[in-house]
Amino acid sequence: MRVLLIGANGYLGRFVADRLLADPAVQLTALGRGDDADVRFDLASGSPGALTRFLDAVHPGVVINCAGATRGGARELTRHNTVAVATVCEALRRSGCGARLVQIGCGAEYGPSQPGSSTAEDAVPRPGGPYGVSKLAATELVLGSGLDAVVLRVFSPAGPGTPAGSPLGRLAEAMRRAMQSGDGELKLGGLGVQRDFIDVRDVARAVHAASLSAAQGVINIGSGRAVRLRDAAAVLARVAGYGGALHELDGPPGPLRATIGHPRSEPDPAGPAAAYPYPDGCGSWQQADVRTARDRLGWRPRINLEESLADIWMEAACRI
Repeated sequence: MRVLLIGANGYLGRFVADRLLADPAVQLTALGRGDDADVRFDLASGSPGALTRFLDAVHPGVVINCAGATRGGARELTRHNTVAVATVCEALRRSGCGARLVQIGCGAEYGPSQPGSSTAEDAVPRPGGPYGVSKLAATELVLGSGLDAVVLRVFSPAGPGTPAGSPLGRLAEAMRRAMQSGDGELKLGGLGVQRDFIDVRDVARAVHAASLSAAQGVINIGSGRAVRLRDAAAVLARVAGYGGALHELDGPPGPLRATIGHPRSEPDPAGPAAAYPYPDGCGSWQQADVRTARDRLGWRPRINLEESLADIWMEAACRI
């Protein structure tokens, strides 16, 4: 099976590439903007015609799109998350390769949900910010393309390679700094939200399964269990061996208080931050209903959050 992977050098794409390369039946070609891609191509600015010519030359059986942006203004997010997917869909329609498309969506497409509930694929999407809107628009383009396509809505990915500017990455960095400076207490804000964390290696397994299946439409990829960030912080402290006290701050944080939320634009993503909401626009609660992934892909998550957090800490500890 020849697979074209778009976005192989991104956070999720790296693990998807590793998973596919471990399958001897897969011939992998990586397309992306970086120098390490087999073929350099920018989906946001490249033409569908150019991509069509490449598809006709390579003739993949599956195209996996892991490319996209998680930060930036509405214009940038639309460019990288929506226009780019329109280019992929149009190129596949024009091409004679007949490839199956596996598109990586996100749980932010759903927006806020009722605390205690599990969000299934038939929920009406109401994204709470420009990121979720741009990803939902991409999903609608894929579903309306007439292609053999599936969209995996990935909830909150965690594990090795977690970006330092993400909520869990910022949490690990704040703890690293506390341990490095010998602080006996760590004051954190923004820990009340609950999210469905799923390890990136489990996400890669789901992408691999989806590329081999005949499933179409939208499929949620998550753990099926919401975890409060406060509890994740306690687990991280245990795996890190941090013996200090964790204090959760109420109300807007002061100038010296760390906040686990959307980072500001300063170069240091773990520095003092203002009171930002959790960056996905999903409110205080999100939990996936993952029965469709089990039934249609034969997929279940294998890696628990403690292992994911231990791997996040291992990378943060290397900076001590």
